[in-house]
Parts: sequence; structure tokens; C-alpha cells
Amino acid sequence: MELIDTHAHLYDKTYDADRADMLQRAKESGVTLILIPNVDIDTIAPMIQLERESEGYCKPMIGIHPCSIDSDYKSQLNVAMKWLEKHPFFGIGEIGLDFFWDKTFKKEQEDAFLEQCKWAKAMDLPVSIHSRNATDEAIYLLERANLGIDGVFHCFSGSVEQARRIKNLGLSMGIGGVSTYKNVKIGEVIEEIGLDHFVFETDAPYLSPVPKRGKRNESAYLTFILEKISDDLKVSAAAISEAFSNNSKRIFNKCF
Repeated sequence: MELIDTHAHLYDKTYDADRADMLQRAKESGVTLILIPNVDIDTIAPMIQLERESEGYCKPMIGIHPCSIDSDYKSQLNVAMKWLEKHPFFGIGEIGLDFFWDKTFKKEQEDAFLEQCKWAKAMDLPVSIHSRNATDEAIYLLERANLGIDGVFHCFSGSVEQARRIKNLGLSMGIGGVSTYKNVKIGEVIEEIGLDHFVFETDAPYLSPVPKRGKRNESAYLTFILEKISDDLKVSAAAISEAFSNNSKRIFNKCF
């Protein structure tokens, strides 16, 4: 079975002591490709280094995370744009909205999100969207902008109605470790919407699935997420991995 991790921060310092071993475990678990989005201007260089060291097994995306957006966000966007002009990337991310911690820069987050979505449209690249406590707002902005972009609502754990609106935008949803947590009913959403609009992700080193919850996450743990979705849907793991991998290849087509 083939697995594709569409969102993992494997350049993070928590892997410095065993990054090669961690990547080898991913390969042995059936993970054939990993998409690595940066979060701010300081994570671009280590991300590019990981791409080089992994010989393309890890493919970079570029964007400014909403939690990195402040009053000086335009200078950060300028740095990201200069990188886009000189290096190949496979998506725009991680971008979006985050109203969980602070809404001080709500307008700036919205402006930065839409600006980076316009980059994706102009460059024919998919987006990886962060929308913590802001999924409805992110959907609304995209509906209003009507850009016709492709990509993924990363770490989706929302409602059927939200999923339906995301599907109507032509976007997909990333299913990660949260799907294995108690009281999260993402299987019901997938059953209602259909397999064609979902991809796997880990968000490593964060959001480890059960039974690794509370520990550092890694791409090899996609197998636990696959097993949970297979159990929830009563569909074979092989069928789900094939569907989700095909979705990933369609969205991130420049990787293949």
C-alpha cells in the first residue's frame, strides 16, 4: 500500500538527533512522498536543506503561517515571494487563519491569506490551509474571492456542512492524528462526502495519533490513521490508501 504524507514539518529541531532513522521508518511503513510546508521566514532554509538531504523524498511548500502574521507581515511575504522566484516549490503553505490564540491581527491574517492564495492561482500551485478556530471564516473568504484554486484544508475535523462547502470550492481535506481521538467523528464526514476529497497527513511533529498521542509525531504513523479510517468506514485499508494517494497525486501533481 502507498501512503503520502501531505503535511509534515520534518525539518523541525525535534528530529535533529534521528532524522535519517525517522525517514527510513516512513519508507518502511509505505510512505512514498512527504510534503513539507514552512511556517515563517526562518524555517525556509532548514526546509530546503531537508529537501536536498532527502534527495527529493521531502518536497517543499512555501508560505507564511497565520500565527507568524503581525503588523510587518508584508515584509515576510516579500521574503517568501523572492524564494518563489528562485526555487521550485510544490505548493503554497502553510497559510490561512488562526483565531485560537489571538485576533489582534485578524485583518492582517485575512489579507495575507488571500494574497498567498492569489500566488497559488497565478503559479498554478495548490494551497495548504490552516484554519484553527477559523474554518468558517476561511471558507467564506475563499467563496467570496472565487479564485478557483486547488489544495487542502489541513488538519480537518469539522462538520459535514463545512466539508460540503470545501468540496464545492474544489478543495480537499487533510485527515491526520486528530481523526483517531475520542469523540472525533471524521469517518461520518468522509462517508457523507466521499473518498475523493480527502488526503492523509501527519502535521508531524504535532498531533500524534492514538496510540502515540502525547509523543513526537512522524510520517510512519500514517498507518495508525489509515487503520482508524478503515475501521470507521468498514472499507479496506488498501482501497482507502489507493483513493487518498490518487487524490494527493492529483492535487500535488507537480511532485510526480
